[in-house]
Amino acid sequence: MRWRLLLESGDAATNMAIDEALMRFGIPTIRFYRFSPSSVTIGYFQRVSSAVNLEEAMKGGVRVVRRITGGGSVYHDERGELTYSIVAPVELFPKGFAESMRYVCEGVVRTVRAFGLDAEFSGVNDVVVAGRKLSGSAQAREQGILLQHGTIMYATDLEKLASLLIAPKEKLSDKGISSILERVTTVSRELGRSVSFDEVLEAALEGFSFLGEFQEGELSEEEWRLVDMLVEKYSSDSWNFRR
Repeated sequence: MRWRLLLESGDAATNMAIDEALMRFGIPTIRFYRFSPSSVTIGYFQRVSSAVNLEEAMKGGVRVVRRITGGGSVYHDERGELTYSIVAPVELFPKGFAESMRYVCEGVVRTVRAFGLDAEFSGVNDVVVAGRKLSGSAQAREQGILLQHGTIMYATDLEKLASLLIAPKEKLSDKGISSILERVTTVSRELGRSVSFDEVLEAALEGFSFLGEFQEGELSEEEWRLVDMLVEKYSSDSWNFRR
């Protein structure tokens, strides 16, 4: 299986517009990118005031953008996180949400294990090391096309993350913890040394290679036209603050 490889990064609105455009066109594609500047994304079904500390976000100039995928709120640290997305017809993945989620997350597990860490898939959509989360993923399907995107936190500012995101108390108590900080970690933190974006990207290219062959490419002119239209959507309060 041959996949188009994209390394296109942008701000939050552009990144989410690209991922939606990729799903609309449905060309088998894997993408690695980062958010610049740092931003917060929230799940499609989330109420923004329940998921994000808006006062803290406003104070820090952190943009909040709603995804088309489900899941929870995510802090995307420009200097500490690599994001992946993968798009292809659903027939190319195991059937069902749980099976396909786990299948794609195997790429994250292999990426983190390349650093010598004992990563494992956990729960519905997480990858953890020693019980602490360093990756979460979310998925959407439309007209037979699957989009899954997710994070790999390699040096995320966890204090900043904890100040911006609101975790449901019942979710924390279920895990026997009292704050987000007890729940998350990064590759750098686990290794006790600084890890760069390029190191993680190199590991991810190898970690996801079980999917098939990657050939670096670009968005087509038609895809860019759609991206330009979708950026307006992801820049609008009517979309981002709809709930």
